[in-house]
Amino acid sequence: MRVLVKGAGVAGLVVAHELHARGAEVKVLDPHANFDRAASWLAGGMLAPWCERESADDAVLRLGAQAADRWDAILPGHVARNGTLVVAPARDQGELKRFAGRTSGYRWVDEEDIAALEPVLAGRFRHGLFFAQEAHLNPRHALRELKEKLTALGVVFAAGDIEEDGFSDIVDCTGAARIGQVGDLRGVRGEMLYLSTDEIELSRPVRLLHPRIPVYVVPRGGGLFMVGATMIETDFDGPITARSLMELLNAAYTLHPAFADAALVETGVGIRPAFPDNLPRVVWEGNAVVLNGLYRHGFLLAPAMAAQAADLVFSGRTKQRSSQCV
Repeated sequence: MRVLVKGAGVAGLVVAHELHARGAEVKVLDPHANFDRAASWLAGGMLAPWCERESADDAVLRLGAQAADRWDAILPGHVARNGTLVVAPARDQGELKRFAGRTSGYRWVDEEDIAALEPVLAGRFRHGLFFAQEAHLNPRHALRELKEKLTALGVVFAAGDIEEDGFSDIVDCTGAARIGQVGDLRGVRGEMLYLSTDEIELSRPVRLLHPRIPVYVVPRGGGLFMVGATMIETDFDGPITARSLMELLNAAYTLHPAFADAALVETGVGIRPAFPDNLPRVVWEGNAVVLNGLYRHGFLLAPAMAAQAADLVFSGRTKQRSSQCV
């Protein structure tokens, strides 16, 4: 079986890995070198299904609960299982209670607990939620390493036009590039930034709740922190707006004042493909299996959805069936 995978973001790479593991000969169409235009390059990399359940369907928790184990199997050593800490300023304690009421898998923590988990936050927050089962990884390291692994395994990456007739199956993982081609697929703009400082050390992602824009700060090591992310209903991919930049910086400062002296080393904007229910789909479309709509859950849900895409490929077209985040 020869399979062409279109797209080399997190979905395409994980699909290629799953297909190869099942014995397929795989070629990946990778038109943008070095992950240029891949929304997954700007991702937080949080494997946090219980936190995401606060605003997402139960299917996200069900499919994402094994994400850390799946990523450990794909790229051993890349997953940090340090949990997620959720905090809120004193004036927004109601947001913390609301968050807790919409999910599970956490324990309440007080000032002493928070100081033990993240010493740099000692005395800054009175209460929080700790999700011990959650994990995270560095998306940029993971994407590079997975592409290198696939190449070493014999998966071929090609940038130019490919004659599709030479393949028994096609899996389309082109994400936001399909907006306008798929009727109910829309774009959701996410903005993020990277800050560098040697005054702060965090061991895990920290989510700061705010009534308008909840923000997360994810440590990348070496004093580098990813701060994200906005969710704006548009597929405009221009530079980060002044408003979003100020809000993200203000949130980082609220988490810890030392971020005021951090170097702003990068800003980024990515368009996340989403369906009306914000759940991903794996469907037959013409002669191809299409995986799309990962929304803000790319690294969390890609392994589970890749398995579903491979199931469709190996089931054969005589059993054409669709899967919508099941």
